[in-house]
Amino acid sequence: MSETIIENTVDIESPMAPSLAVIRRVIWETDDTFTLLIDPPQNDGRGFSFLPGQFNMVYAFGIGESAISISSDPAKPNILAHTIHRVGTVTSALSKVRRGDLIGIRGPYGGGWPLEEAVGKDICIAAGGIGLAPLRPVIYSLIRRRDEFGRIIILYGARSPLDLLYRVELEQWSKLPNTDVIITVDRGDWTWKGYIGVVTNLFSYIKMDSRETVAMVCGPEVMMKFTVEELQRRGLTPEQIYISMERNMKCGVGLCGHCQFGPKFICKDGPVFRLPEVYHLLEKKEI
Repeated sequence: MSETIIENTVDIESPMAPSLAVIRRVIWETDDTFTLLIDPPQNDGRGFSFLPGQFNMVYAFGIGESAISISSDPAKPNILAHTIHRVGTVTSALSKVRRGDLIGIRGPYGGGWPLEEAVGKDICIAAGGIGLAPLRPVIYSLIRRRDEFGRIIILYGARSPLDLLYRVELEQWSKLPNTDVIITVDRGDWTWKGYIGVVTNLFSYIKMDSRETVAMVCGPEVMMKFTVEELQRRGLTPEQIYISMERNMKCGVGLCGHCQFGPKFICKDGPVFRLPEVYHLLEKKEI
């Protein structure tokens, strides 16, 4: 089964105007990270369509808005999820919403993960921390279209066991056929029986067919830098590696320049890039 490629639904006549959305549920994933389940703005009754990897500008009325990756299943357009790390004024305000509250949504923006290019290939997904959130929709899509892809490898790292996102789903995904889920944490506790260390250490526990694998990577920039180096040491070419950049996105439509990364705008040209498009900029300071 193939998914329909969906047109971006931004109203180009009012790209800065948010649409109202209703909070259906708030799920605390960790002490400082939560998922908002939202009844999204309706598009002539068709729900909210997006591609895995896209983001929305999420507005807390009276406070401001932040760029937040979409973390829900693209095949379920009537429920929208955003997993949010509480780190600033806007995200702190969003952490206080309750069922029935209204927030604003602009989007979806940006491009998505290269699902169609990856058909017939093995998929290696490497995520650090909240970087698993923008990869979650692509995992849903891979599972739904399971027969179209080869082996799925999910490598995930977090600061501690208590900082792991989507723990129930990680367990469920690990039981799927031809799917490997390997998790590590920076520091364990007495309950943790898994791996300890950085995500790149997990490559020691897998074998990859480098010629037939597409890699999708999201996390802190330093994690992505060392992960793509490890992927290339294992034989993947830069053209087989995609990363999702998270920069200071303000407008979402390439107007303000806050997220400019060399010649690229993360909001408009990304956030997902094929590695050769941006790798030469990752090591440059002040970009």
